[in-house]
Amino acid sequence: MTTALDLNAVKARQQVTWASGDYGAVAALIHPIAEWLVAAADLPAGARVLDVATGTGNAAIAAARCGCVVTGVDYVPELLERGHARAAAERLPVTFVTGDAERLAYPDGSFDAVLSVVGVMFAPDQERAAAELVRVCRPGGTVALASWTPQGFIGDLFRTVGRHVPPPAGLRPPVQWGDEGRLRELLGGSVGELRAIRREFVFRFRTPEEFADFFRANYGPTLKAFEALPEERRPQLHADLIELARTNNRASDGTVRIPAEYLEVVAQRTPEPA
Repeated sequence: MTTALDLNAVKARQQVTWASGDYGAVAALIHPIAEWLVAAADLPAGARVLDVATGTGNAAIAAARCGCVVTGVDYVPELLERGHARAAAERLPVTFVTGDAERLAYPDGSFDAVLSVVGVMFAPDQERAAAELVRVCRPGGTVALASWTPQGFIGDLFRTVGRHVPPPAGLRPPVQWGDEGRLRELLGGSVGELRAIRREFVFRFRTPEEFADFFRANYGPTLKAFEALPEERRPQLHADLIELARTNNRASDGTVRIPAEYLEVVAQRTPEPA
């Protein structure tokens, strides 16, 4: 088992990782996932909404378009600045706050809905992060999550990178949040009704090489993996990413079309006893 000190060290490295590259470029590609999740959650206008691990604000902005009162929290200030600029450009009133998904600075039951789109799944202490999600959601409120699945394309991406730069020993894979059984275990008796649907987001690139170059330059975990490798080993990781794209390509017109599975979950916080 990893110790608390180990998890704190992992979290510190993660902050540096997600601040590297240009996650905003990746978030711009996958923004539809947030729109679909907010639609599935069916949030009413005026609802108090918290977007946990908001990044550049995809889910926060989607919820604000529904007339919700929205706060986005993340531990990477650089990403929050990008989110603030995006919301301001659309004249949407979103509050962005620096904070930790494992220690949310809000009283119990502060929000009508708590969201996270491929964000909270990266918290090192999965149990604590899950407990915080339901703690700050009011009884009867909504917890809505979108998480990459273990068997999907992003799971394959992490395994490909992990063969070159292994993750910290004892740390649970983030994609476990995309396993319905594990997610039910994490949320436990804190939620009643839970609807889980496997969905796909499609990555599109002109060539497999463009995919590899994009993720190397912009996606923090991939960028940091390249930096961790000696110079002479980096071409092999690049070649493996190209092969990953080729293997998963479903296009027949010479371009790249990669379906990436994720789990969309909408759950209701257990109401208080009558």
